[in-house]
Amino acid sequence: MAKPTTESIVLPNFPVTIVRNLDNNFIHDDISLKELVQHTDKGLILYFYPKDSTPGCTTQATEFTEHLNAFDTLGYDIIGVSRDSVESHEKFITKYDLQISLISDSDEKLCQYFDVIKEKNMYGKTTIGLVRSAFVFNKDGELTHAQRNLRAKGYTERLLDTLTS
Repeated sequence: MAKPTTESIVLPNFPVTIVRNLDNNFIHDDISLKELVQHTDKGLILYFYPKDSTPGCTTQATEFTEHLNAFDTLGYDIIGVSRDSVESHEKFITKYDLQISLISDSDEKLCQYFDVIKEKNMYGKTTIGLVRSAFVFNKDGELTHAQRNLRAKGYTERLLDTLTS
């Protein structure tokens, strides 16, 4: 599968596993993001993060949850993506009372599509890892904003400023 450039990114048509908590029951939906946007008639903020329950990732997920109503008012759903398992996502959602949905991309298909797996330097060691990134799509599924190498803390407020200006 060819990797799109940032300018050519469209919502993929292959199925992904979305984990949602509805009234304390976990729902696992296998649906394409393209179909999801068509069914909800809302825009989509798709953000990629390295690992459930780590400090930066927890900060980012809880900030998205805190600002969920503001994003909803602007007409956006929010979905986080990591390579963690469905079970890990369920624990993460429960532990931090997250109100956002998460995608389990354990096969890295979505991460590769969005080209967010990169060589990183951590504490002097070169590793391959997921680069914190966000992609904003309008209700027609068109990319309107993309950012890579995000700083987790305060990102949701910066994104809200971008979307309202």
